[in-house]
Amino acid sequence: MKSYNVGIIGATGMVGQRFAVLLEDHPWFKVKVLAASSRSAGKTYKEAAHWLIEKPMPRSMEDMIVMDATADIDKITEQVDFVFCAVNMKKDEIKALEELYAKHECPVMSNNSAHRFTDDVPMIIPEINDDHMEIVHAQRKRLGTKKGFISVKSNCSIQSYVPALNPLRKFGITKVLACTYQAISGAGKTFETWPEMVDNVIPYIGGEEEKSEQEPLKVWGKIEGDKIVKADKPMITTQCLRVPVSNGHFAAVFASFENKPSIDEIKRLWKEYKGAPQELELPSAPKQFLNYFEEDNMPQTALHRNLENGMAVSIGRLREDTQYDYKFVSLSHNTLRGAAGGAVLMAELYAAKGYFD
Repeated sequence: MKSYNVGIIGATGMVGQRFAVLLEDHPWFKVKVLAASSRSAGKTYKEAAHWLIEKPMPRSMEDMIVMDATADIDKITEQVDFVFCAVNMKKDEIKALEELYAKHECPVMSNNSAHRFTDDVPMIIPEINDDHMEIVHAQRKRLGTKKGFISVKSNCSIQSYVPALNPLRKFGITKVLACTYQAISGAGKTFETWPEMVDNVIPYIGGEEEKSEQEPLKVWGKIEGDKIVKADKPMITTQCLRVPVSNGHFAAVFASFENKPSIDEIKRLWKEYKGAPQELELPSAPKQFLNYFEEDNMPQTALHRNLENGMAVSIGRLREDTQYDYKFVSLSHNTLRGAAGGAVLMAELYAAKGYFD
């Protein structure tokens, strides 16, 4: 595989920092540019980034000068083959900025929610809907670009339970109830910066329930003409709670089916499930995507969020329910699988399929 020069837009925030660490020794992608807001521009990365994650800042990036994500766009796009974007701005500003990069013929691998419901922007979970990458051709036509496009990853909360449901869709999932218990890093916070979360649960995360109910339907949708049309089922209802955990989003899931599978069938499908990243042996892909634990007290956030470098999904407690057919719990690392790691894997998929060339 050829190597690509990349930029991290929004490099000083928590997800930007996660991108920096993940890309430090990446076999295909070399970080050439770090960019952030005008407040950070002109400083070294070491000066500009208040470091929030457990792994240290990559030494090779400490003295890189942070560029202005907006004002320096010409200079940035001259130096890179594509960018990862994790900026903290208003939604309409993010939309405009990402389109500007795309129109500069620079593909954007976005961690932001702004373009998730743009009809011709694919929202990719690499093991589930890699076929949606095809919509990029229609998007380029709209933008008037040859190379530039935008692709987004989905909300971090749905990546705790949608991967577990995906292999079961062939049985006709009719309805889903999911309660997610979400780590504070999902808000870009640590216990030091958010002491109110210690020994506390907050039963509301702005916009999260709407995203959790609607985004799976786009992921499971179909390309029709020049847009992705959402799936019309299953019906999904969610509750999203913020819990005092540093990293890892947990879900309690209930599901019913048109043709109810057996417990053994479900476990077999989880064990055997592979997607494009496993078939292509992409660098960031977990070898075993879905992992089922038989013990009643597994999986646990502290024990299993880092499974396969934080890129696997852990599942447990599958059993029959009195109101739905089945219930189970599942877990994923929200800033790895759910954020930066998922975007890096998405970029590897685009690279492997030649979309950056």
